[in-house]
Amino acid sequence: MAMRVAFRCMSANFSPVLPQIRPGQISPPRLLWRANTARTLARTLGTAPPPNTALKFTDKHEWVQVEGGVGTVGISNFAQEALGDVVYCGLSEVGQKLEQMEEFGALESVKAASELYSPLTGEVTEINTKLTDNPGLVNKSCYEEGWLIKMTIDNPPFSASDGK
Repeated sequence: MAMRVAFRCMSANFSPVLPQIRPGQISPPRLLWRANTARTLARTLGTAPPPNTALKFTDKHEWVQVEGGVGTVGISNFAQEALGDVVYCGLSEVGQKLEQMEEFGALESVKAASELYSPLTGEVTEINTKLTDNPGLVNKSCYEEGWLIKMTIDNPPFSASDGK
């Protein structure tokens, strides 16, 4: 009972109406600057998807970008943040055939290890050899320099021009 009375007293001091911003109080460019600050910072750090690209994400947090029948595969920003500092990257060999959701490698970090799963069916045509010497690229630039593999796609389900 005492808690209800205390809560009523506290809530009586707060207005149920949110403050209104009147025209002229804050200029539109300043509002836009504040709204885009995090996005700009994320793009600068390389953890935001590149602009004007069609990335598809799996429920295991891998992403794929298909261009001309070749898919570039990586992990999402969410996944790299959850892993922490990546210290080892083991990937499949060039020429390996992969089925959709088949394991193609693993990432190890200071916190955990995580398997990597192919988002599509196809053959590995290239691996990111930069990750051998610098696996931290996955953390620094997961959508650009930190990609994992490139693969030819059997029966591409979509393309960047589909808009799906």
